[in-house]
Amino acid sequence: MKAFYGSLRLGILGGGQLGRMLIQEAINYNTTINVLDPDADAPCKKLCNEFSVGSLTDYKTVYEFGKKNDLITIEIEKINVDALQRLEDEGTLVFPQPRVIRLIQDKGLQKEFFKQNNIPTASFQLISSRAALQESEIPFPYIQKLRKDGYDGRGVYKVRTQEDLENAFDAPSLVEQWIDFEKEISVIVARNEADEIKAFPCVDMDFNPDANLVEFLISPSALPMEVQQRAEELAIKIASHLKIVGLLAVEMFLTKDGEILVNELAPRPHNSGHQSIEGNYTSQFEQHLRAIFNLPLGDTRTVSNAVMVNLLGEKGYEGIAEYEGINNILKLDGVYVHLYGKIITKPFRKMGHVTVIDDNRERAIEKARFIQQTLKVIV
Repeated sequence: MKAFYGSLRLGILGGGQLGRMLIQEAINYNTTINVLDPDADAPCKKLCNEFSVGSLTDYKTVYEFGKKNDLITIEIEKINVDALQRLEDEGTLVFPQPRVIRLIQDKGLQKEFFKQNNIPTASFQLISSRAALQESEIPFPYIQKLRKDGYDGRGVYKVRTQEDLENAFDAPSLVEQWIDFEKEISVIVARNEADEIKAFPCVDMDFNPDANLVEFLISPSALPMEVQQRAEELAIKIASHLKIVGLLAVEMFLTKDGEILVNELAPRPHNSGHQSIEGNYTSQFEQHLRAIFNLPLGDTRTVSNAVMVNLLGEKGYEGIAEYEGINNILKLDGVYVHLYGKIITKPFRKMGHVTVIDDNRERAIEKARFIQQTLKVIV
């Protein structure tokens, strides 16, 4: 790895909020940062050394961008993996590796990977079209997920009865047993080329029922330590089997009978780790950089109770964003606001997040609930 005097050229595929927060950490390592994104006004635009506008799924665009960098990483999985594979074959470092991205791009391949490696997950069946749902072996109700291109709750459809089939996706999908879970949890784990692996403590997640996005996160989890330990061991097992270099977010269900089932993977910084910026000794963004730079991994312990609230665009509002109530929440102690640099708000669009730090867990939660009710993204 090149010395940290600006000579290391890090290319990030994707210029959204994850890339933005990664850049904020990468600046501390004197890294030259180049970004490719299709949006000319992406959140990363004003923070990086060079910003290129172009398709992340176009082979030539990704390949030509990659050739200008020493190391490529991602903040979104929907990218041209064939171009990344060629870059890797020609000597450019690509982390996470193209083979890992290819597997995670396809939810069907993810499920097959879980099955082959004895990773507990919900029962599933792969199908090729809507018509194949008539032959489903999974009883109602079940979840249909598009194998590719689903993101932030999109590409997921609940099939409750026979009548729902007419609106199901007519594309390669997986049919998955509906899990009546107790709680959704997440563990983020990092691995570097030296095979050092560290997991962040397990976190509890609450989802927005309309947008199917993480809305509220509490760290560390209040679940029994035995449950948290099993979740961390599962995440480490998956990262080890994949031999991934970088971060891996492992989303899981805790069932009502105490079983842990792995839901999905994300090979990058993740919404369920944003609280780590203030809430852990090492943030997920610094940890990702340490992993891909093959540096010793940082201390993942929590500093304090941390509660993260996603700031989503309000229903019925679309236009230039205004943040109503921000003065009121900034009067509270231990409140940290992160806005993502997005000019236009839309219903349920991720516009930022707020993290609350407090030695008293219940007080932190109370402040977070107040923020949810007070801070609104409108126009």
